[in-house]
Amino acid sequence: MGKQTKVLVTGAGGFIGSHLVKRLKKEGCWVRGVDLKYPEFAETEADDFIIGDLRDPEICRYITDIRFDEVYQLAADMGGAGFVFTGENDADIMHNSAMINLNMLEACYKRNIKRIFYSSSACMYPEYNQMDPENPKCSEDSAYPAAPDSEYGWEKLFSERLYLAYNRNYGMEVRIARYHNIFGPEGTWQGGREKAPAALCRKVAEAEDGGFIEVWGDGKQTRSFLYIDECLEGTIRLMRSDFTGPVNIGSEEMVTINQLAKMIIEISGKNLSVKNVPGPLGVRGRNSDNRLIEEKLGWKPSMPLKKGLEITYAWVKEQVEKSKKA
Repeated sequence: MGKQTKVLVTGAGGFIGSHLVKRLKKEGCWVRGVDLKYPEFAETEADDFIIGDLRDPEICRYITDIRFDEVYQLAADMGGAGFVFTGENDADIMHNSAMINLNMLEACYKRNIKRIFYSSSACMYPEYNQMDPENPKCSEDSAYPAAPDSEYGWEKLFSERLYLAYNRNYGMEVRIARYHNIFGPEGTWQGGREKAPAALCRKVAEAEDGGFIEVWGDGKQTRSFLYIDECLEGTIRLMRSDFTGPVNIGSEEMVTINQLAKMIIEISGKNLSVKNVPGPLGVRGRNSDNRLIEEKLGWKPSMPLKKGLEITYAWVKEQVEKSKKA
């Protein structure tokens, strides 16, 4: 029998992290999860789960007390447009996430843990390439000259460079993916940090038949959204490949936000209209460019958006009904 793979997942109480723990457990890995909180919507499946603040270097040293085969660094201070683009959380976003990455890399280096994955974001792409909602440019080589549209994006870019520097100077085997709008069940769906798919699923689930839901902006801004299972598949394939990245992990099925809302309305079976209202937006257009991931990994995401939305809407609707009864 081969040696069991030991894996550390930081940010394991969050949406992507908690799903990643489940996936790694299915593969037979021994998994330690770390976060400020336990997963909100399901028991963690980690073998060991430590509540800890990764802004504290001592905590980072404490959780790396064994030599892990793989570390997935997903911990960050983040949220959807209502959190990232108001400007009110900029200092926290930059300080907290940068501290986490500085501390985790140093702790892994000192423990001689070689392979560490970093989840960057499509938010690091330059705003000037994302002004035309019909033709956004998000190929990996378009990152420079840098001009992200938010401090969240600047921190992601800084941290990418930090990981690559440890790769060059200390021989660490870093892997970097730029995630594009990951969604699915068991993610934040209310409270201000939720992303567009969950927010719209909630609005539709709460709306009375014959009414309307509000969508921020003119609704013509474009995005692509990737279902969680595809994100995990791409992440693990990248981690176990010999390609450092950065590489996009996202869908190429681009929709306007109004189209996204209408898809969810259709899934719900309700008769609702869309009312566009002012709100925080981010860039005009963004879509994953999957040429590089297909070339390097021989794989790219293929699940239709509608299929992922059907699963997600059913889950959000259940949460809304539960909260009404509470």
